[in-house]
Amino acid sequence: MKKLVILVLSYILFSSAAFAGSCPALLKQVDEKITNSTLAPEALKEVKTLRNQGETAHKTGKHADSVKILEEALKKLG
Repeated sequence: MKKLVILVLSYILFSSAAFAGSCPALLKQVDEKITNSTLAPEALKEVKTLRNQGETAHKTGKHADSVKILEEALKKLG
């Protein structure tokens, strides 16, 4: 039982670290695509809002949310 608890806690710890590491890479991808984007101004504004929400989620430690939001921004950018 003790091993199971340790295993579960380790999984949670390492999965959080993995998400934390991918946020900056996703932010960079979004920023690059925004720079080269040909989207309409309204759509670009929505993408920038998502990008800022993703950065805020990353900074507050909500890495899974950040990844989800940033991936949505990338999807909208094409």
